Amino acid sequence: MQAPTALVVEDSPTMRQLIVFALKRIKNISIVEADDGVDALKKLATGMKPDIILTDINMPIMDGLKLVARVRGDEHLKRIPIIIISTEGGQEDRQRALALGANAYITKPIQAPQVIAKVKELLGIL
Repeated sequence: MQAPTALVVEDSPTMRQLIVFALKRIKNISIVEADDGVDALKKLATGMKPDIILTDINMPIMDGLKLVARVRGDEHLKRIPIIIISTEGGQEDRQRALALGANAYITKPIQAPQVIAKVKELLGIL
């Protein structure tokens, strides 16, 4: 199996670094970073096909929920697992994200082991 690729979509550089740092504990994973939903879509438009997407909800230009909807609406991308990582801990936000097609929802502040476990679970890595 080739090394998995994760697309991390987060407008806060500090938060993005924390997520990337957690993901680097997964063996052989390669990580692509995007500043917001539009940046993520540009990267996906180049033919990049990540094995998993981790995205924030609250971002300028295009938020994470719109990104989830766009990815789920694309025939080539719709099977990619998506994890929402957000400060929005409300049940309503969680349900909306999952209804749009997100596979998992993690609230900030993130715990690295939780992120790693969820990514491994969705990628089928033991």
